[in-house]
Amino acid sequence: MKNYLFLITGTFFFAASVAIFAMPNSLAEGGVPGLALLIYHETDISPALTTLILNAMILLIGFRYLPKDMIIKSLITIPLFSFFIYILEDLTSGIPDPLLAAIFAGVFTGAGFGLIFRSGSTTGGTSTIARMLNYKFGWELTGTNFVLDASVVVAGIFVIGPLYTMYTVLALFIGKRVTDYVLEGFEAKRVVHIFSNKTEEVEHALQTSLGTHTTVLKAEKNADGVEENLIYVAIPKQRLFYLKKLVSSIDENAFTVVHTVKDVTGGSFAEALHPGQKTFRSKKLERRYYKKQADEESFTSPDHTPVNEKA
Repeated sequence: MKNYLFLITGTFFFAASVAIFAMPNSLAEGGVPGLALLIYHETDISPALTTLILNAMILLIGFRYLPKDMIIKSLITIPLFSFFIYILEDLTSGIPDPLLAAIFAGVFTGAGFGLIFRSGSTTGGTSTIARMLNYKFGWELTGTNFVLDASVVVAGIFVIGPLYTMYTVLALFIGKRVTDYVLEGFEAKRVVHIFSNKTEEVEHALQTSLGTHTTVLKAEKNADGVEENLIYVAIPKQRLFYLKKLVSSIDENAFTVVHTVKDVTGGSFAEALHPGQKTFRSKKLERRYYKKQADEESFTSPDHTPVNEKA
């Protein structure tokens, strides 16, 4: 049920982008909606009609190349998209500023794409063609889809002119970023590399106080005879401050390197990985717990000796 709610909402956002921002402001899109918009700007034929016809033809041709579940959802998405365009296209006369129109077109398109993809459906068009070419000739899906979409955008130079084509490119770039946020979440993850000669104490504190999954990579002793192992850990962004404070309280000389990553699954990002890992009913309770843990003045090492008392 949730997937169909995503599908309907995403289709509405995408149709709103086309009907409210792109059509009245001489903008285009990528793929079949972009081709339908170019036809509209040249002949005044509604994209509601052309997207329905073009997507139906492509879906019919590519019927045997698509998974059954995707076909069923596409049979809902394609007519629904055209219907939403039909009811929205006469509601506005456009935004006086084409740059602002391009920005909002990108936001609505990205949100729409993200929700449609999360539902397990597609917008039809070039993604279906790319899948067919991949099946028939082995062409790479992402690259083929990009070339097809780019061809439509480049063709817009001859219909809407270079300036509005550049506005379209801006809208597509914003749309791609928004789609990534919808699919991957707004909260970036952090991967932290910690070099410390107090590996066991730091690792134990991270597991018990922050509930994180840690991996220790063993290192050889350096020229001074010190063994600084590498602790590898992935955490949500809001825990980074507490992690640094925790590590510093154990080893002031620890060397910490932080990387931003987009997608992390499993481990401490799944349900409780080990008995000591905490789970919470809400983000508020989670933040309160980790703040309290990070503010403690001393932590207990694996042998239950206060860390501040260790040499």
